[in-house]
Amino acid sequence: MGQKKKLLAWVLACAAAAGAWLYFTPSPQPQPKAQAPETASRAEPQQGGTAFDLPSREGLSRPRGELFASNAPPVKRAPVNPKSVAEAPPPPPAPVAPPMPYRVAGQVQHDGPPRVVLAREDRVFFVREGDTLEGGYRVESIKADGVTLVYTPLDMRQHLPVASALQVPGAVAGGAPAPQAPGATAGGASPLQAPGANVGVADPRSVPGKTASAGGGRPAQVRWEGPSQVQAGSEFEVALKITSDQPVRGSPLQLSYDAKVLEPVSVRAGEFYAEGSFTYRVNPGSIFVGAFGKGEVPADAEFVVVTFKPIRAGATAVSLSSLQLQGARGALAHEPLAAFRTSIAQ
Repeated sequence: MGQKKKLLAWVLACAAAAGAWLYFTPSPQPQPKAQAPETASRAEPQQGGTAFDLPSREGLSRPRGELFASNAPPVKRAPVNPKSVAEAPPPPPAPVAPPMPYRVAGQVQHDGPPRVVLAREDRVFFVREGDTLEGGYRVESIKADGVTLVYTPLDMRQHLPVASALQVPGAVAGGAPAPQAPGATAGGASPLQAPGANVGVADPRSVPGKTASAGGGRPAQVRWEGPSQVQAGSEFEVALKITSDQPVRGSPLQLSYDAKVLEPVSVRAGEFYAEGSFTYRVNPGSIFVGAFGKGEVPADAEFVVVTFKPIRAGATAVSLSSLQLQGARGALAHEPLAAFRTSIAQ
């Protein structure tokens, strides 16, 4: 038994010494091998042992959808018809102001600041800055070269120039009476015509002689037609009529009135010039008229009709300052005409 224990102890000591020697002895380093392509090392396993290659991993691919997109199904849109696009209506045009219905017909001043006379067809309007007119217009400014009107619905401004003078044959610029036709006298120059007797034919005693018209014949006769008395505030008409044996083509004329008592409201062509050319201009206390027609023979026909509005009460008159009758062969003479007189009652 003693020998067995000694033998076992010796074996254990040898084993411990061998283990210590193996633990402290460095192991030989393996020789580095030549690097081969990765594909070859993967394709051919090493000889003498079993090799296991790990499968290659692919990188992250792009996301298949929006990270924070809605899960709602997409809305299907109806296909666009190219014909409907081509036939789409154009955008509406920009709004524009209507054609200007007014024109400057003169300027007047009495008992106050000056006012401009605007004409719309046969109507006459005495306006100041700030006045509102028919059709949506407002008078913005009045200057020497013209009047500026504002079309209020669109806030658009239009300038109306002031004509220097009415182009009427026989009418002189600046309001001076035109040269009179042969045999004509200034209205009111007749010595006497009783107030209210508005037949319009001058007293024969005021006519020293009569000049024959071009081509012969007796002079034309002109007369007034209107009321001999009117009520204050009531408008009234005064018409100038003519009768002639010969055709009358044109009749430039000038009427005079008392601007302190009367105010023109409208100036229109009479039935004789209804289808002809008719223009007029209002100056302080006078109205110039240019009228031309077909050249017919007038028989008590209206030449011009003026509507007045009384400003104050009293007696007043409207006279024919000048009249030039034009026929086919030249000037035509006419009988002298006294003033038209009327009284304005309170």
